[in-house]
Order: sequence, then structure tokens, then C-alpha cells
Amino acid sequence: LKSNTGNNGPSLLPSPGYNEAWGSKAKEVFSKEFLDTLPDPKTKKLIKKIEVLEYNTLLSTMKDIYSTAKVHPEPNVSWSLEPELTEIMAHSRSYKKLLFAWEGWHQAAGVPLKKPYQRFVELSNKGYQADGYADTGAEWRSWYDSPTFEQDIEKVYKTIEPLYLNLHAFVRRQLYIQYGSKYINLKGPIPAHLLGNMWAQTWNNIYDMMIPFPDKPSMDVTNEMNQQGYNATHMFRVAEEFFTSLELDSMPPEFWEGSMLVKPKDREVVCHASAWDFYNRKDFRIKQCTVVTMEQLSTVHHEMGHVQYYLQYKDQPVGFRRGANPGFHEAIGDVMALSVSTPKHLFTLGLLKNMSSDIETDTNYLLKMALEKIAFLPFGYLIDIWRWGVFSGRTPPERYNADWWHLRTKYQGICPPIKRTEEQFDPGAKFHIPSNTPYIRYFFSFILQFQLHEKLCEAANHTGPLHTCDIYRSKEAGAILKKVLQAGSSTPWPEVLQEAIGTNELDASALMRYFDPIIKWLEKQNVNETLGWPEFGWVPPVPEGYPEDIDKNTDELDAKAFLEEYNSTAEVVWNTYTEASWKYNTDINEANKQLEKNLQMSAHTLKYGEKARAYDTTDFQDDSVKRIIKKLSDIERAALPSKELEEFNTLLSNMETKYSVAKVCRDDGTCHPLDPDLQKIMAESRDYDELLFAWKGWRDAAGKVLRQDYKRYVELANKAATLNGHTDNGAFWRSLYETPTFEEDLETLWKELEPLYLNVHAYVRRALYKKYGAERINLKGPIPAHLLGNMWAQTWSGIMDLVNPYPDATQVDATPAMVSQGWNATRMFQESDRFFTSLGLLPMPKEFWDKSMLEKPSDGREVVCHASAWDFYNRKDFRIKQCTVVTMDDLITVHHEMGHVQYFLQYKEKPVSFRDGANPGFHEAIGDVLALSVSTPKHLQSIGLLDKVENNHESDINFLMSMALDKIAFLPFGYLMDQWRWKVFDGRIPPTEYNKEWWNLRMKYQGLCPPVTRTEDDFDPGAKFHIPANVPYVRYFVSFVIQFQFHKALCEAAKHTGSLHTCDIYKSQEAGKLLGDVMKLGFSKPWPEAMTMITGQHRMSAEPLMEYFKPLIEWLEAENNKNGDVRGWPEYDWKPSSEVSSPKVDFLGMSVEGSAAAAGQWILLVLGLVLLVATIFLTYKYRKSRKPEKSLSTMELKQKD
Repeated sequence: LKSNTGNNGPSLLPSPGYNEAWGSKAKEVFSKEFLDTLPDPKTKKLIKKIEVLEYNTLLSTMKDIYSTAKVHPEPNVSWSLEPELTEIMAHSRSYKKLLFAWEGWHQAAGVPLKKPYQRFVELSNKGYQADGYADTGAEWRSWYDSPTFEQDIEKVYKTIEPLYLNLHAFVRRQLYIQYGSKYINLKGPIPAHLLGNMWAQTWNNIYDMMIPFPDKPSMDVTNEMNQQGYNATHMFRVAEEFFTSLELDSMPPEFWEGSMLVKPKDREVVCHASAWDFYNRKDFRIKQCTVVTMEQLSTVHHEMGHVQYYLQYKDQPVGFRRGANPGFHEAIGDVMALSVSTPKHLFTLGLLKNMSSDIETDTNYLLKMALEKIAFLPFGYLIDIWRWGVFSGRTPPERYNADWWHLRTKYQGICPPIKRTEEQFDPGAKFHIPSNTPYIRYFFSFILQFQLHEKLCEAANHTGPLHTCDIYRSKEAGAILKKVLQAGSSTPWPEVLQEAIGTNELDASALMRYFDPIIKWLEKQNVNETLGWPEFGWVPPVPEGYPEDIDKNTDELDAKAFLEEYNSTAEVVWNTYTEASWKYNTDINEANKQLEKNLQMSAHTLKYGEKARAYDTTDFQDDSVKRIIKKLSDIERAALPSKELEEFNTLLSNMETKYSVAKVCRDDGTCHPLDPDLQKIMAESRDYDELLFAWKGWRDAAGKVLRQDYKRYVELANKAATLNGHTDNGAFWRSLYETPTFEEDLETLWKELEPLYLNVHAYVRRALYKKYGAERINLKGPIPAHLLGNMWAQTWSGIMDLVNPYPDATQVDATPAMVSQGWNATRMFQESDRFFTSLGLLPMPKEFWDKSMLEKPSDGREVVCHASAWDFYNRKDFRIKQCTVVTMDDLITVHHEMGHVQYFLQYKEKPVSFRDGANPGFHEAIGDVLALSVSTPKHLQSIGLLDKVENNHESDINFLMSMALDKIAFLPFGYLMDQWRWKVFDGRIPPTEYNKEWWNLRMKYQGLCPPVTRTEDDFDPGAKFHIPANVPYVRYFVSFVIQFQFHKALCEAAKHTGSLHTCDIYKSQEAGKLLGDVMKLGFSKPWPEAMTMITGQHRMSAEPLMEYFKPLIEWLEAENNKNGDVRGWPEYDWKPSSEVSSPKVDFLGMSVEGSAAAAGQWILLVLGLVLLVATIFLTYKYRKSRKPEKSLSTMELKQKD
């Protein structure tokens, strides 16, 4: 912009000495008709001058409104156009933040201007009409000395329009990639706030999204300028040196003394860059809030071009001290900038390290120039088209905004990003409207500068494409330019142009030659694009939640770079932590506690989690990026303050240690660990008291000691969950399933499965009744929890010998054969590996065999025996830790754990965040799916562990019963474990009722009771590994359902015929591919998609499980009906007898006479009273109150248990 060139309308009067009210009053009192009747010309002139006063006051007021407008993102924060809003528009890629800045500026700067602008138009027109012009627009066009000026300009625009349409289509496509179909319509206009500039007039600020060849050197030398210490003064000195190299004039002292080259810190200023002629032939200045950027280096040359023009024509009469036409004045500096921006010149200045010259680099450069020059042309054209319509009355005030946007869509192909009405005045948000600066000059200059550039390059003897020309130091080019400048406006511009370049017309052909390579490149890119915007009226939706979260980062490319960094660092940190955890789990001692590494991992989680939370992924296109950001944003335990985080980690470590080192000791000093001793007793002993010794002893040793730790754990886990936006830790755990109806879905599944469980329970209870008698078993009550072959009564396969439907038919226990054949732990894992590879899945890597712990060490180390699979996050190291015993049960467990490792192997190339199951239940199900085949008689025979396969009803029922004792018996336990914890976390179960509610749930769902009295001094939930280890458990319930869905789908892929329970998918490559493809997904897709991929439907379903067990269901119904067995436990408060009489006698086990029997009765009565008193005393002694408390989340150890 140049200022004070005399082309800004009626003469300006000094406004401070006047009052706007006089102008208004003059208009009110003296109509035009009245003025025409006045006889005294002096009076008439005086009143007209008062109207000019109003004009000047309005102009000053509008400039003030514009220059002081601010946007307020927060009550005490304000953004000015320069620098804040301009920075946001240039560099933000957040749709919401850009919209907020755009809307805020148009509201603050535009709306207040509508009323004064309407009056301003009236006064401006009146002034020019007095000079004989039809309106203000007519006077402005007169400066171009052409009666056909409007038609001439339109003709030029039509020449360049195809180039603009190609540029628009290309940019729209790239914005579509960035912002997606929601905000970009490939057949519609582009939302106006996405183009890097408040007015979408130039698009070079979004070059980073458009760059054709990103690997080529960048032509933006901003960073280099800053590194070399450029400041505003130096930038103007560089521009001055360019002009003097052409033997044009240097800037006079007054320029350096009087100019404002940086934004003052002590006052409000109009920051819009402008050059000023003070008409004394020595004082010329520039006003610019200069920032050190390459773009502003071009602006500096542009503004100095104005001053060079002033210097060259300063000796002309005042009336001729202006450009040949306004467009000439704008073109001169830009002609210099065309040279300055070339790689050749930037290299000469030392701002580019090398001067590449190839097609890719040229394409990058020309696209950048097109984003500045070509993108501007329709905007430069339409602003005055709009104003000419306003001045002529074709656009009345009630259509100001509507016509403005019609033109912007018609010519620019852009649309408002949010609803606009006539309440707004969006033209006023552009400086040149309130400052009343004509704008067509810029369109003219953008064409003219290429005509001049071509001629000056010819004079400088340039060879090669026009876009590579640099006229720096060419005296011949300078001489041509000097003639043009010195003429000022003393000669009509067509004559000036004719003398300078040999034509007297504005012509776009030079511009088209300059951009010819990029025109051809764009046409190739746009082969399948729609040129133009046939869906003219389309507008984007308002973003969800707008205007909240405007400060969040919505740059998807930036998010992808962030995730790459996270992934590479996470692999290192997680590997280090997992190594430390492995060391601890395979050698429990204080030195090996992994607390330090745990804190390091939490610090990493916190660091990247906080960064992830800075993103708003609402409109990201890549679902994977959205998914990972969401996952990372939940930083789990890392959200805790550092001291509480350390306390939390210590608690978890201590609880797991107490559990793992617990032992049960006999009176003779013999002590038994859980694995293998107590597990063996529970599975093999049929001695009621021996079972009770192991059961109660384990809970005394492993459970009680954890109660106080667990209370504090709950508090901290809940705090972490709430800091992550969850209501409690249970809500966090459930969120991992990404299903809003998850709890309801589980309840529905359980209700479907409950009848089958009740039949198994009734049948097993009858068998135990036969074994232990009425004192120990009530056929209408719950089963004592220690009699079911397992420490937690979670699976009942250990008592298959007691419940076997057909003892004479084939038994499906492969344990004897494994022992007799000399199987060991390694052989069991090798057999499992063979199963996976027979499906075409991956073999275990060398590291697995070298580093796994497959047996309990015999060197005295304490280890965590609970079987688990480990991913070390380096894509090659995967291990299993298991105290393997040679049994069929452990062979199944081996396949389960190997399933985890196979999952690890399949998804190892995914980002770290996706190296997990589709949901936690998927990971648990994979190995079990294979075990459903492994456990079939058919498969056991194929690997030499069963002599023959009997294909008869009895064998089938035996087999299905053994499976039901494992799978069906487990279901209520798998369900209730987290039912208890969810209620603990949300406070429905207070600490004072931990044990009571635990047994209430075990009664409700499993139909079990404790074999001895339990109180709140006990903590029986803690005697189960997953409670102290902080491992959610409902995954197992889920897995026990979906494994049958998977099994059915894989059997169909394997072309199995016959009953589902007889299917063995061994050696089926088709089944293996189906399974492998699902495992490869990891956590990258929501689990219903993975479910659909393998089963063809997206929900969990109990139907395949019911189909699998159908023969057994029918048999159990018949058997239980025949025995008259009650399903359920209506006598739920029954407890087993703690004393058992001998079966030898008629009376209390003795053959005695009546008197002896009577004496015996009195003795028993006394003993009963003593026992009652003792029981009351003990109950009182151990009952202590517990204060209810709440709490929250944790980071689960990255292993599969």
C-alpha cells in the first residue's frame, strides 16, 4: 500500500479541530434542494465543507475501529490482528482455532463498521457527483484513462481463470486430505478460514500442506534469516542494496530517521504496511510492523518500491507525483520481489546453502509463487467489483454481506465457514474498506509486474525459464525501470508502458509464460478433479463443541510425527521396564523390585499422555491416529502426583510379593507353596480336612495380609482414574471394551448361560453328596468351596473322577500317557508350537526358547509361578513364565499362553499402542481356541496321548463333562470377580464389607459357601492372584464366551463336519489364515470389527457355546430330572457341619445301650454349650470395624495372565 498519493477521495481536512456533530447537523438542516436555493455562494461552500468534515470524521472513525479491533479468547486475553491473529491464520492447522480467529476478527472489525460505512458511501458519492462523476467508483476507474476499463480487466481475468481453477482444485484436494470430507467438498467452495490468511487473498502460508516434493530443499529461508541474525533494519538495508545495484537511488537519511519499521511497544498503531510521501522532496517513510520472515522480506521490497517511485518522480509537479496509474505504483516493488525470491538470488544473499536446479525443485518454487500470485488474482479483482456495486447502488446496504459472499464464491470459490447474515459486515474486516483504499490497483499490478519482469529480464540478458530470472545488478534493467518511475503520472500509462516494454495494453501472457511449467503440472494432478465448484451453495458444518477446545492441536500431520516419536521411545522404555519386571518375577527379592523402572515408564506415559491430550482428533482422517491419541490420552496411574505414584507402585509390588511368597505350614514345620504343593492337594486329595487345611491355610497366608494394602490401593487407583476422566477405576477398566452397554451385555450373556451352569452345579453337588454325605453337602444348598478340585473353585476339572458320567467309557485325561511317555515342559511347548505352525502361523523365535522360564527353578529362587506370556516390545523377544507340571491341565495352559505369544508375533509390526488384543478378552481367547481342538480325543490320539477314539454317546458325554468342568464351571467366577471389584471401586462395597460381599457374590453366582466361618478379619479376594496383581478379570469371562464363537468360525473354515465339540482344526491353513488375519489387527480396530472379520457378526454371543455343549445340556437335564435335583440353592444360608460322626454305630457311631446313649446326650449338650460360648467369644474377638473408602486406576503389567 502507498499512502498520501492524492487518490483517496475528497481533500482531507484536519479532523481534530472539528466535531462530527456539525456534519450531521448540516445534513439534517440543509438538504440539497435547500442549498440550491441559497443566493450566497460562500454560504453554500461553507455548508459543503461542514459535510466534508463529516466525511473525514467517518473515515477516521472507521480506521480507528479497524486498527483497535481485538478478539478475546478469554476474558483477560486479547488478540490483535498483528501479530496474534495473523500468526494463527498462517500457522495453525486447527479447524476450530482458525474458525474462532476468523469469526472473532470479522465480528470485532466488521460489524461495528456497517453503519458508518453506509453513511460514508453517501458522502463519498455526493462529493464525486459534485465533480461530475456518476459515483465514487466511476471516479476511481477514471484514473486508468480507459472508457472500457471494466471490460479490459474482465478480459484479463478470463485469461488467467483456467490457471486459478487448476490451482484451486489442487489446493482443495490437499485440504481434503488434511481436514476430510466433513469440512471439504471436492465439488464445492473452500471454507475461507483454511487458506493461511485472514482474507484468503494469498495461500502461501499453507505451502507446507501443498508442497509437491517435500524431500526437496525448502525455498522458505525464514529460519536461515533468523539464524543469521536478521532484524527489520537489516531487511530494509538488503532491499535498498537491491535497488542501488540497478543504479537506482538509495534511501535518504530522513527515511531511516522517520520510518516506523517495527511495531512500537508503547502505543496502538495501524500495522498495515504502507509507504508515505510527505511532498517535500526529501521525506519519505515506511510504516511496517516488520517480522523476520521470508514473506515479509518480499513486503519490504514491495514497500521500498513505492519509496523508490517517490524518489524518482519527486521533481515532477505535485500533480504528477503518483504512478502512471495506481497499479504501476503497486507493481514496482513486486517486480523486485520476483527476483529476490528466486533460488539464485537467495543463494547470492547467503540464505540458501546451494542452488538446486531440477524439475522437482522448480515445481516446488512455482507452486509457492502461484499460492501467492495466482491465488490473489480473483480477490484483487472482486473487492472493487463489490465496491463499484455499492457506490452505484446495485448493492444496497441490506445486501452488503450477501453480495460480498456471492462474489467471493463466484470468483474465489470460497465460502464462509459459519453462517453469515446482514448483521455482519465482512467486507469491513479488510483494511482497504474502512481506509477507503481502491483495490483494483493490486489486480492490475499483479498482471503488470510480470510484463515488466519479462522485459527487464530481457534487458539483463537472462536466458532460461522466466521464473528463474534475477535482475540483481543489471544496470540495463535499472535504466528501463528508471524511465518508467521518473515519468510519474505526467504521461498516460499506455504511453509509459509502450516506451518501456513495447505494448500499450495490460496483458496476462507474460504471467502465463512465467507459470507455464506449473500450469502443466497442475493439469496432470487434476485429471480426475472437478474444476470449479458446481455445488455453489455448499457450506461446512459448525464443528462439534465449537467454540470450546480451540487451543487444542488439530494438525494431523503433526500428530503423526508425534506418534512416530512416541513409538520409538516407548519401545525402549517398555522394554527396559519389562526386563526389570521379568527379573523380579523370576527372582523375587528386594534388589529386584522394579519400582525405579516402573516410575520411568510412568514418567514416559505422563510426558506423552499430556502431549496427546493437547490434540483435538475430532476431525482427523486417519482412524488409527485418532485411536492411538485417545489411548495415549488415558495416562492411567501416571496421572497421580509423584509421591502417590511411587506409593501406588510400591503397594502393587508389595501385594504381589506377599502373594507370591506365601506358604502354608503344618504343625511339623513343613511348608507348602501354592505351586505346585497346594494346587496338587486341591486337585488330587479327597480328604475333606486335608482340603480344608490347604484352603483355609492359603487364605490365612495370602489373603489376610493384603487387606490394609488393598484399601489404600483402591483409593489411589480411583484417584488415577478420576484424573483421567473416569468416574472410578471400574469405569476405566470397562472403557477398554469401547462398548457403552458392556455391563448390560455381560448380564445378558450370563442370563443365557445360567441355566446350563445350574444343571452342572446340581449334577456335581449330587456327586459330592455321594462322596461326602449329608453333613458336608446339602442337595438344596451351596457347595463348600474347597471341594471342587481348585483353590478358588474356578474350574472343577480336578474332580472329574468323582463326577464322571460313564466311568467305564473312554477317559480324556492325557496325563498318564504324558507321564509314561516321558513328556517334560519343553516337550509340551514344542507340541503347542507344532500346532500353531500346522495352521500356517508363526513359529516361536529363538529368543523364546532361550529366555523363557518353562519350569519352576530348582535353585531356591522365589518366583511368581502364575503362568504368563510376555512381550518385550522389541519385536523379537517374547517369553512365557510358567511353573509347568506334566499334566493335561498344564498342556491346555501351555496352549493358552502360547496363544498370547502368537498374538504378540502377529501384531509385532503395529505401533506399540496397537500391540494388544482387540479387547482384553480376545487375547485370552486365542490360546483357548486352540485348546478346544487340542483337548479333543481325536487330537490327543493324533499326538499319541490317547490309544483310541470311541465314537459313542457315553464317550461324548464324558468328554463334554470334562470340558464343562473347565469352561462352564468357570463362567460365574469369571463374571463375579470384577463385579466385586467394580462395586469396591464405586463405593457400593465399603472396606468394612469386603469379605461379606465377596461371599455374597460367590453365593449368588456360583452357589458356593465357605467351609468355615469367614469374617472381616479375612480378605479372601486377596487369595486370588489377579486381585493383588491388579489384573482385570472379566476378560476371562468374555474370552470363555467368544472362544466358542471363534472355534465355530474356524471349524467352518476348516470344513469340519459333525458336532462342534468333535472339531479339531489342526493342520488347517484356512483356519490359520482367518485367525492370523484377526491377530494381525491387534488393537488397531474396535473389537466388533475384529469379531466380524472372524465370525461374520459383531456381537458377543452365547449360541456357539450352547451348541458345543448341546448333547451335555440334554443329558444333564434328563439326569437331574431323574434324580429330582433342585437347580439352584434355595437353602442358601446352609453351612457344612464342622464335626463328622463315625459311620460305625447306630447312635453317634456307637453300639451302646440306652443308658449309655442318654449319658452321651448329656455330654453332647455340655460340649455344645461350651462350643457355642467359644464361638461367640471368637466372633467378638475378631470382629473389628472398617471405615469405608473409595479409589482408582492402574497400569496393568504388559503381560497376559
